[in-house]
Amino acid sequence: MQYRLVLSLAFVTGALAQKAVWEQCGGNGYTGVTTCASGAVCQAYNDWYSQCVPGSASSSSSSSSTKTTSTVSSTTTSVPTPTATGDPGLHALATRKGRYFGIAMDNPALSDQTYLSYAKNTKEFGVVTVGNSLKWDATEPSRNSFSYDRADAIVKFAEANGQAVRGHTLVWHSQLPSWVSNGNFNAAELTRIIESHVTNVMTKFKGRLFHWDVVNEVVDDGGNKLRDSVFSRTLGEEFIAIAFRAARKADPACKLYINDYNIDGLDAKSTFTYDLVKRLLAKGVPIDGVGVQAHLISGSVPGSIQENWARFASLGVDVAITELDIRIPLPVTDAKLQQQKKDYNAVTKACASIPRCVGITIWDFPDHYSWIPSVFPQEGAALPWDSNYKKKPAYYGIQEALQ
Repeated sequence: MQYRLVLSLAFVTGALAQKAVWEQCGGNGYTGVTTCASGAVCQAYNDWYSQCVPGSASSSSSSSSTKTTSTVSSTTTSVPTPTATGDPGLHALATRKGRYFGIAMDNPALSDQTYLSYAKNTKEFGVVTVGNSLKWDATEPSRNSFSYDRADAIVKFAEANGQAVRGHTLVWHSQLPSWVSNGNFNAAELTRIIESHVTNVMTKFKGRLFHWDVVNEVVDDGGNKLRDSVFSRTLGEEFIAIAFRAARKADPACKLYINDYNIDGLDAKSTFTYDLVKRLLAKGVPIDGVGVQAHLISGSVPGSIQENWARFASLGVDVAITELDIRIPLPVTDAKLQQQKKDYNAVTKACASIPRCVGITIWDFPDHYSWIPSVFPQEGAALPWDSNYKKKPAYYGIQEALQ
């Protein structure tokens, strides 16, 4: 059987409504639509939860939990079915579990032909995240003056290879141009600035990106308050709602994420984030998912990641592992590589076990393009490929978890 990852970008309402891939379609107490868009099937995981996943239903099936329809009026971003010969690749394996596997990439890599020859392999990578070129300093360096050339280059690379694209990130306290961070705007003006920025960037890429990290790293590292930023100081928690509502209006079909680091296991920061998302959802803020960055240290991966990610999913939102890398204290040894393999295996298994964990993105893929050594000089080798593009034990840890 071949598997096709169809990332539906449509919200269809009324009598002919169908649920998009990754959305709930059944379960005890569920009263919503039970049919999935073309290319997806409603799969039951337990008595309480069924979800649309990529695939097709058996023609003999009559259960509402396995219905598909032949047509749907929608815009879709499709990742080609990987070939069945040779090493299946991580994305190919992930799609068989109803997930995706992807990478982040930045513009300097676009001139590296060896890198590109690996990055375009859709058996390994079905999704590309734009690493830096969609951040505020890159897209709106001066007020109302927008620049998209760098971001568009990466998006076009992915599109040319049939890969879906994640947007990262619209509102973040870091990598802000000085006109935003030092503008001393009042609440009304800063609201207009956020709305303008989000609307312009999302409209530019409307229909081309299937996920957006709308707000990034909004929780303080102490885990008991919002992070201090020009946005929270001026608008409090409301800036998050402003950004999400503008994003939904600009591209109603895109999945919208709140994204953060150090929310991997059960602790104060992940609990604050859980409570924040729950509170915002209760106010009608259109949050579709929680992005868990998962910048981890080998040998110190929390044992509660699966429980914590399932807790986020219990809010009725998706979970995506958005920036995964697992760094090793230097020097690298065979024993440390084997531990790293176990850690990647554990993270992947945790995602695969949670129906609403939709996919995993690693933060680039060969070690020499990793951000880790520049920030953590005594740590490195954080990715599943080494600097010679050789697959490390970590790669096979992921592979084993997806089989």
